[in-house]
Parts: sequence; structure tokens; C-alpha cells
Amino acid sequence: MSQNDITRYAGLYKTELLENVIPFWEKHSIDAEYGGYLTCLDRTGAVYDTDKFVWLQARQVWTFSMLYNNIEKRAQWLDIAKSGADFLAKHGTDSEGNWYFSLDRQGRPLVRPYNIFSDCFAAMAFSQYALAGGDEKAEEIARRTYRNILSRKANPKGQYDKTIAKNRPLRSLGLPMILANLSLEMEPILSEDALRAALDMCLDEVMNLFLDEGENLLYENVSPDGSHPDCFDGRLINPGHGIEAMWFIMDIARRRNDRDLIDKALDVVLNTLEFAWDAEYGGIYYFLDARNNPLLQLEWDRKLWWVHLEALVALAIGYALTGRPQAAEWFEKVHDYTWTHFPDPDYGEWFGYLNRRGERLLDLKGGKWKGCFHVPRALYLCHKYLACGFTAGSDSQNQS
Repeated sequence: MSQNDITRYAGLYKTELLENVIPFWEKHSIDAEYGGYLTCLDRTGAVYDTDKFVWLQARQVWTFSMLYNNIEKRAQWLDIAKSGADFLAKHGTDSEGNWYFSLDRQGRPLVRPYNIFSDCFAAMAFSQYALAGGDEKAEEIARRTYRNILSRKANPKGQYDKTIAKNRPLRSLGLPMILANLSLEMEPILSEDALRAALDMCLDEVMNLFLDEGENLLYENVSPDGSHPDCFDGRLINPGHGIEAMWFIMDIARRRNDRDLIDKALDVVLNTLEFAWDAEYGGIYYFLDARNNPLLQLEWDRKLWWVHLEALVALAIGYALTGRPQAAEWFEKVHDYTWTHFPDPDYGEWFGYLNRRGERLLDLKGGKWKGCFHVPRALYLCHKYLACGFTAGSDSQNQS
């Protein structure tokens, strides 16, 4: 990419964030009656369901707090973050401090706290909100939730786990990769020793257990020794998770000025894209089998918004830190596919779900799994990494 290309991309991503995506959520998602957010929105922003999913509530608190902290101290953004934080603080947990999966519009629990990712995003949300609002209560919620996550790490689903783990023990990539990013998010309120220990743990698990160095791919599930059982779960590759995990690792490596680790993570990103790119129709597959066997996931060949956005972030940070031409070439390739298929120039925000041929499956802008998070985060980060031209070891915090 030329410098003119980089400047153009950086401007495009920031404009899309501030003029087309964030205004959609500001206009349509705020629940002025009960607090929190209405995230089940159709193409135009009309509400089609009022259930509130805790991890999407938390992600939106994080998004508006992050914008306030990193782009501009807009009172409206802080007010929007406060609406969600207050709603979650009042309704979001059971008596033991575990975060429910979903609530009704008024805040009554609907689905028990079986999914630890609700807790992970709640900790992220309250940590970022505490930084934005100087809120000591929010900081304590973030600390308490983070401690609870670490205590549950070995058995995250607890009583809600339906597997008989002793017969086929598996470890999943999702939690250590999220903890890597979450721990960085918690940096302002963690001690230096606690942060270092958490990051060391995540680096060891992601890079030594889940990364198959021979194939240069991250597996979604592995045995406790890092081996791959010959079964559906043991052969599963989730390209979006693998790529997202690698930009988390590059972010850690940048802070530690570890150029070798940056290059290693970028190599995994590039190899994953080679493995997972649909040569016929373009785009990144949702799931793949490492041995090219049939998959349990019938949606394996769909093209999802978040997968492509995480790839753009990984390629932007990889290029900014290394200048490697392969990262630039792949960025432009993924950018062209993504911007051709997902943005909605008529109503704002982005579509989420395409079939293999790139045709829209759903017109929704938000639902049970899609909310105000992946699109704004990726747009912000791509702008930041391209505009600021980071080098390994530089400080990226609070740059916009």
C-alpha cells in the first residue's frame, strides 16, 4: 500500500464509524424507558424483539465508553454508556455475582449464567466505563468479575456443562484468547504483577497448546496436552477466532517489544487466510475441518461480518508493526470483499450474515449475537493502526 492508500483507508474507516455506524446505535438502540439497549434491530433500526442479551449490553457499554475515552469526550457517549452500566449493575448478576446470559426488557433474568463470556464482556465494560466516568463502583464490579472469571477458568460452564469431560477432555480456545484481550483491557486497574501473570498464562496457552506449529493454524479445541483428537470438535478450525486471537497476541507482543512474536502471530494470520479463503466466491469461511471432512456446523460456508472485520484488524496491526507486503496485500483483498458486501449505505450499520455466494441471508443489524461491538471496534482500530503508523513497542493507548 502506498502512503496515499493508507491515508485514504484510515479516513474511510473513521468516517464510517462516526457518520454511519455509531449514529445508527445512538438513534435506535437506547431504551429510554427501562435503561440499557434494544439490540434486536432490523435493517432500518426498528425493534423486532426486546430481550436483552447480557454480553451485548456489556459490549455496548464498552463501545461507548471506549469512544469517550479514545476519540472525544462527548457527554452523549458517556450518558449512553451509563444507561447500560446502570442497567447491568442493577439486573445483570445472580446472588453469587455470575452474569446472566439474557434478561427481559425490564431486567428480569431469562437464561441462567451458563456462559462465562457474559462475565468477560461485563468485566471489559465496567473497566472501560470506570475509566470514562471515574466510577469507583464500576471499577469494583470489574475487579470482582475478573476475579470470578479466573476462579472459574478451569471449569467455565460449571453445573451447566453438558459434556462428560472425563471421557474426552477438551480445552477451548475461546476463553484464553478472550482473557488475553480482557487482561489488557483491565490494565488500568490491575497490578503490574497480576497483569504480567495473566498475559503470560494466555500467551502460553494460545501459542503452545492451541497453535499447531506444523500446520501454523489455531485449533478451536485441543486435548489438555495440545494434541488433536480425531473427532468433530478435535478437528475444528474457526478462522475468525484464530485470526482474532493473533491480533490480541500481536498487541501483547507490541507492548513487550517482542518482534519475533509479532512476526510469528502475523504468519499465523496469513496462513489462516490462505487456508480459509473461498477461492471461488471470495470471503472467509466460518468453520473448516482441519482434515477437510464434513462438519457438524451446517453454517460452515457462510460469510459473517465479524470474521472479516477481525481479519482487517489483524492485518492492519500486522502491517503497521512489520510493514510486510503480504499483510498489505491481504488487507486490500479482505477490505474489497468486506466493503462490497457488508456496509449498508442506505440505513447505516452493517449486515452480518451472507451465504457462500455473498448474498444476504438476513437484513437484521442486531440480534442475539450481533450488536454494537465488532463493527465499531474494528473500524476504530483499523483507523488507529493505519493512521498512527505504530512500530513495535510504541504506546497505542488513547490514540485516535
